[in-house]
Amino acid sequence: MRTFRKGSVLVVLVALVALAAAVSAFGGAARQSATTTVAVTAGKPSEFKFTLSKKAIPRGTAVFKVTNKGMISHDFKIAGKKTAALKTGKATTLRVVFKKAGKYTYVCTLPGHAAGGMKGVLVVK
Repeated sequence: MRTFRKGSVLVVLVALVALAAAVSAFGGAARQSATTTVAVTAGKPSEFKFTLSKKAIPRGTAVFKVTNKGMISHDFKIAGKKTAALKTGKATTLRVVFKKAGKYTYVCTLPGHAAGGMKGVLVVK
């Protein structure tokens, strides 16, 4: 029967803990540094509708590229952040950091627009 020295076992344990920490650190950093871009079109295919290029995104930073293709002004609000009202043909970006997974409602905050259909839900995984 083979016996191991306490020192040998300790070295192996330290190496395993170091490996686990390194894998965790690199995996976590990659997740946090990723930025997701979502194209948002307002006013098309109908005036009171948003079209998003992605319906689900990973946690982290999201950049929403909002373009108004409608005939009247629209804005875009999600997770407590909002764009200015965009006139026809104008575009802007909105950067939002999603730290938690969940469902996030987006809306146009101009009077009557959300009630007319300018709202939806983005899933953050």
